[in-house]
Amino acid sequence: MTPTGGLSRAQGTALCVGAVLGTGVISMPALAASVAGPASLLAWLALILLSAPLAWTFAALGARYPDGGGVSTYVRLAFGSRAAAAVGWCFYFAVPLGAPPAAAFAGGYVADVLGGGRATVIATFVVIMAVVFVLNWFGLRISGRVQLYLAATLAVLLVITVVAALPHARLANLTPFAPHGWAGVGAAAAILVWGFAGWEAVSSLSGEYRNPRRDVPRATAAAVLIVGVLYLAVAATSVLVLGPAAGSSAAPLADLLAVGVGGPVRPLTAVVAVLLTIGAVNAYLAGASRLGVALTRDGALPARFVGTPRRSLAFVTLGGLASVLLPLDLHTAMLLVTGCFTLVYVLGTAAALKLLPAGWSRRGAGVAFVAVLGLLVLNGLPALLSLAVAAGAVLYVSLRTAPKIASPSSSSAGSIAPNPNTNPVESLP
Repeated sequence: MTPTGGLSRAQGTALCVGAVLGTGVISMPALAASVAGPASLLAWLALILLSAPLAWTFAALGARYPDGGGVSTYVRLAFGSRAAAAVGWCFYFAVPLGAPPAAAFAGGYVADVLGGGRATVIATFVVIMAVVFVLNWFGLRISGRVQLYLAATLAVLLVITVVAALPHARLANLTPFAPHGWAGVGAAAAILVWGFAGWEAVSSLSGEYRNPRRDVPRATAAAVLIVGVLYLAVAATSVLVLGPAAGSSAAPLADLLAVGVGGPVRPLTAVVAVLLTIGAVNAYLAGASRLGVALTRDGALPARFVGTPRRSLAFVTLGGLASVLLPLDLHTAMLLVTGCFTLVYVLGTAAALKLLPAGWSRRGAGVAFVAVLGLLVLNGLPALLSLAVAAGAVLYVSLRTAPKIASPSSSSAGSIAPNPNTNPVESLP
């Protein structure tokens, strides 16, 4: 196959790791432990095992249909423009809802150093949003290389943390193993989807590889292994070293480093957490500002509100600032966001079942489809938001593309005329 881009296998692996190994790892071990105790390790293991068929499915789609549109492209090919609009809406409206929880992770580390509790967390969120908004408003960009450096810094920090803290592990901290019952494992798995969102980026990057059919599967396999090892190592170390305190820690990496290394490590981890969050929020807001324009172009959103990059950026930013005022705890807010991500995975794997040829790739897509459908159920009532968002997208596009009934004065009675100002939805980016 003729090379289509300049992305090497090693670079692709690094980008995939960076896309998945996001801000969640700095606080998710504590969140999972808070709802499942040491049994949260089973949820981590389950999500890591799920990553293999899920990532492989998107890699197979990317290798077969290399296109920057990613999941929305595959859903459009399999089910049409209305389903593709549902995917776009789920991503677009999850961004402002997910910004406060993402920034809250960094805010917990800042509050751990400066004090101030929730007030400091909210102040950190506002500062991060303001910085990212200004960067995007004036066209300044945090380069992909800087984003990779931030992800690499996090990976190095995770390795140092595990190596330094593991000698202080105690097997006694594994008991009681399931203090909240076995249902807690399912609750933890629903939360942990946050940390594994990003495998769809594998397919979006497929067109940039030198040889997609050869390099996408290999880069994906390497990324799954690296992410799985790092996540499980940090989660296990948190439970074994911190014990019951693992579920209540606002800054688990700082606590582990303090145990293993000592000294002024908390300010360092706070700085890393803030920089990493700025990079991640920048990537999502920059992407959302362009997604909004693309959805407008394709008739899936009104141009009045999000028809330009700046309008779309302002809409998402204001939505993020408004969502922080909602009476939602961190756990519920994360479930609302992960429900949207999970529905995107459900539609993406369903598209794979229709598009991929018979064989191991389709079998893997079947396993992934059943698994993500189960995760959507585990989300519980918050999953209804994702279904409502998808239904809203389908309804909006259907109404926009429906023919109008012509008035008697302009046409013969009872005739149906198409709306001349409405174009069919073509595709999502």
